Amino acid sequence: MNKHIKSVTAETTDLSRRSFLVGTAAAGLVLGYAGVPGIGEALAAPSNFEPSVWYAIAPDGLVTVTCGKADMGQHIASTMAQIVAEELGAKWSDMRVQLASNDPKFNDPVLGAQITGGSWSTMMNFDAMSRAGAAGRMALTEGAAAAMGVPASELVVRDSMISHPKSKKQMSFADVVKSGKATKTFTPDELKAIKLKTPDQYTMIGVSVPQLDIPSKTNGTAKYGIDVMIPGMAYGAVVTPPVRFGATVKSVDDSAAKKVPGFIKAVTLDDKTGTTSGWVVAVAGTYANAKKAAQALKIAYDGGPNAKVSSESLYAEAKRLQALDDSGQFFVKDGDPVAAFGTAAKVLEAEYTTSINIHAPMEPMNATAEFKGEILHIYSGNQFATRSGAIAAGAAGIDPKFVVMHQMWLGGGFGRRLDADMMIPAVQAAKAVGKPVKVIYTRENDMTMDFSRPLTLQKVKAGVDGDGKLVALSHDVVSAWPTQRWGIPDFLTPSVDKKGPLDSFTVNGADFFYTVPNHYVRAIKNEMAHNATPSGQLRSVAPGWTFWAVESMIDEIAAATGKDPAQFRISLLDGAGKNDGGAQRLRNTLLAAMGLAGYGSKKLPKGEGMGVACVSSQERATASWTACVAHVAVAPSGEVTVKKLTVATDVGTQVHPDNIRAQVEGAALWGLSLAMYEKATLKDGGIEQTNFDSYTPLRMSQVPEVAIAVIANGEKATGVGEPAVTVIAPAIGNAIFNASGARVRALPITAEAVKGAMKA
Repeated sequence: MNKHIKSVTAETTDLSRRSFLVGTAAAGLVLGYAGVPGIGEALAAPSNFEPSVWYAIAPDGLVTVTCGKADMGQHIASTMAQIVAEELGAKWSDMRVQLASNDPKFNDPVLGAQITGGSWSTMMNFDAMSRAGAAGRMALTEGAAAAMGVPASELVVRDSMISHPKSKKQMSFADVVKSGKATKTFTPDELKAIKLKTPDQYTMIGVSVPQLDIPSKTNGTAKYGIDVMIPGMAYGAVVTPPVRFGATVKSVDDSAAKKVPGFIKAVTLDDKTGTTSGWVVAVAGTYANAKKAAQALKIAYDGGPNAKVSSESLYAEAKRLQALDDSGQFFVKDGDPVAAFGTAAKVLEAEYTTSINIHAPMEPMNATAEFKGEILHIYSGNQFATRSGAIAAGAAGIDPKFVVMHQMWLGGGFGRRLDADMMIPAVQAAKAVGKPVKVIYTRENDMTMDFSRPLTLQKVKAGVDGDGKLVALSHDVVSAWPTQRWGIPDFLTPSVDKKGPLDSFTVNGADFFYTVPNHYVRAIKNEMAHNATPSGQLRSVAPGWTFWAVESMIDEIAAATGKDPAQFRISLLDGAGKNDGGAQRLRNTLLAAMGLAGYGSKKLPKGEGMGVACVSSQERATASWTACVAHVAVAPSGEVTVKKLTVATDVGTQVHPDNIRAQVEGAALWGLSLAMYEKATLKDGGIEQTNFDSYTPLRMSQVPEVAIAVIANGEKATGVGEPAVTVIAPAIGNAIFNASGARVRALPITAEAVKGAMKA
């Protein structure tokens, strides 16, 4: 069995893990934090009582929680506050939130870095935030006991009040803070020893309290990166080459740009971090004039080594690599599938593909850079402050400890803001012109230069015995390796065949919870795609394509052996060996989705069908259990109408029920969009789709009915932002087969492909 990366294993906090290497040409840079004058302005003002780095209680009793995660509309800041409030005993109306800077003290308690992704945030921070809240309650209680002259064991804490029922004495949190009596501190061992509440004792967890970030986001006071204003700042508009990566600037003619009012300078980026290539930024006094100047620049390029690469050539290279016996590394290597295929009663083979997909968050990429003496200040919304701070330092040519990142609210992220490309033109332009510069991408800039979801090709081979039992499965996954591009060794996984590290974030999900005695999964890096795209992490990451292949093949096996696909899955989810626990939870979600959807209980009209899929996204070690029943109608033309999606998910402990349902619904619709509508293509080294006229996500008019069942069983909290993305496409594909007999194996699913498969 594969070994999962140590950076996502829920172990105790390792406070030494504060330095991450930056890849490519910037190797050797590490994130630091400036212990120099001027940095304090990036932090919150001190309060009288700070029981934890994660929150402070002011003399007026207000509790301000610092969120070390990027809040991109998923309300994670409010969730962190809710977890603290539960154990602290604070009144919800007293809670406030703020976003963390890149000070290493705000590194994730488990990951050792400031990163938001993988649906990890609640899952990995629930325990630490709970213990922080409990420690504050205990310190306040001891302080109140000393002030009131009563035993601390007799005090009751609720709604920001500490009461002594016997004497009728009470003190508010504000009273205790003002008294200065709250002084208790905790060692790491003491924090671990705190006995937390059990689910039956919760009064805040599991309650849909008002989200703390909504008022500021609705009244306009919440500040996004695009809202940043600094006195005397200029604006930058980027000019990007026609080739996604590898182009260089041969010459820049700015004679026409100089006629634009307020034009300052055209800066050709010299990006030693290797994040960008062939970019120029036009700087002017206003953004409108910066855009005009950018359009007026005449730039000559050398297209570089990827100038002729296309989607077709990427697929061809993927097929070539998959056909080689020695390609790639093994992620899973259980039993001997090759031998089992030789004795199998039936062997099935299929290829599944996915296209390039673009993030396209509504707030365009932006960053503002300002040099104050030797300190570089960056204002931007970012999902990976640990890495991004080092990249900004690399772009500036300074020590990373002199970079202060001011985290802003994000107008959408979905993995796009794990990268820091938007900071590089801002930093180099600010350095070149000697004043603060705000860079804002156009939609075209962002779409053509996105760190997109990689194009993938997967070959799956399955063998069944005479009883129709699945005895062997081999799975080859060919793609670019986005995580390897980051250059962070801890985020890679040792291959089980000891051929070196592999990018498990391209194959996670292929190590499923079905019991299959002979199982191989091979991760194959498509170097051509890796260099030409380059790729990033898009909401759902590898399970967005691995489960497309796995769950489609499971249905194909069921059809070939005359079994009901849902019952076939249930038989495979027997919880044997390493699958114990996970398989049972996954089976329960499948049964819940089937029951809610009425799967198998009613006869559907001709041309309609239901399909099922169940997944354990994201990683096996941090799984969330999710199942879907899709109901579709297929016309003779091949046109598919998704009538209803029924999703069941096991979240363990639910913090905020309404938010969980919203996240699951949003993820399901994102999955539908990827399954049916979204596709980007590469031609002559560049992305062809430049705006929403040619890249066409799901529209409101195309939204089907969505039913959601949330299973909250008191187990450890799981993530909900991404898992439902991964279950939708295979459920729809399987439903199309049941409705029409057409088996589609490429995403997105088109009417032409369905009609062609109906004729086959």
